[in-house]
Amino acid sequence: MRVAIIHDYLNQYGGAERVLEALCELFPDAPVYTSIYDAEAMPGHYRTWDIRTSFMQRLPGWRKHFRRYFLLYPTAFESFDFSEYDLLISSSSAYAKGVMPRPGALHICYCHTPMRFAWRTREYIEREEITGLQRVLLPIGLTYVRLWDVSTANRVDRFVANSYEVAGRIARYYGRSSQVIAPPVDLPPYEPRPTGDFYLAGGRLIPYKRIELIIEAFTKLRLPLKVFGDGRDRQRLQQLAGPNIEFLGWVDEATRCDLFARCRAFIFPGEEDFGITPLEAMAAGRPVIAYGAGGALETVIDGVTGRFFHQQTAAAVAAAVAASHADWYDQAAIRRHAEQYRRDLFLSRMRTLIDETLQDHQQQRLPHVRS
Repeated sequence: MRVAIIHDYLNQYGGAERVLEALCELFPDAPVYTSIYDAEAMPGHYRTWDIRTSFMQRLPGWRKHFRRYFLLYPTAFESFDFSEYDLLISSSSAYAKGVMPRPGALHICYCHTPMRFAWRTREYIEREEITGLQRVLLPIGLTYVRLWDVSTANRVDRFVANSYEVAGRIARYYGRSSQVIAPPVDLPPYEPRPTGDFYLAGGRLIPYKRIELIIEAFTKLRLPLKVFGDGRDRQRLQQLAGPNIEFLGWVDEATRCDLFARCRAFIFPGEEDFGITPLEAMAAGRPVIAYGAGGALETVIDGVTGRFFHQQTAAAVAAAVAASHADWYDQAAIRRHAEQYRRDLFLSRMRTLIDETLQDHQQQRLPHVRS
């Protein structure tokens, strides 16, 4: 069976890319098709993969201006030739699901979310602080993108959602059902550690993660906070931060695990489709203080593995942190909860789904024999 894997873009590393890595583990010989690939921004082992980019790789200034080329992505993914493949697996939060399989081929889409910027345009414009002519023209361009997004949903034979939150969006926007398989979480060996004196936040430092709420809250609380990760929002966040907040930049996996294991709690203020970093904290036995919306509602158990705040404001973050001083958590119970999301379970569930879908697909293609 000839298999191809498709991913939106390879220019930043996050939870979607961890799913991609697991899919590549299932099909190590499958090439990875993507719109653009920035090798310097991705882990070194990606350079051993067979990565095939679109014409967008040759556009001027694509590293800096890749968002401004949003009208070209549909054409980029439709331009790939998949005539030699029997199975396409797309890892999509935007455009990858819009590829065109050959007749008779099977297309399974692991959907991280329907494209957020197209379906929640007003929030996107406000959060990115888009102004001027671009603010006027962007909604017009995204109307075309939404129409394309809906029309290409029929090119997918089976949707897999990363959470029930995303399954609801798939049903709402595409009118399609989906099976929920949570993303994989890499669980390091667990060893209880003494609690440190700092709180932790981080990941990709981009506007929709709402890290600025944590910065404002902790600047007022004057409690020690460490922030790991990098991104285009880092400079703005550093300008907002008080002296009690330390920005660590990119850290390696061993350092991340050490930070998770020693923090008082991990703070998670964004509304995520799923959210892997809270589970990484829970894998270390640490509680999570999270905004009570999106994927966090499926992974954080209030009073058992952490607590929620219910308004996306700095004041609500500060109040939840203050209230958590009276909380007590069983570290081993938190770790056991995280183990439900192990990588091997993800691989097993995806392998079973793919096998079942292939079997159903083959049976549907068999000619009907009249008795």
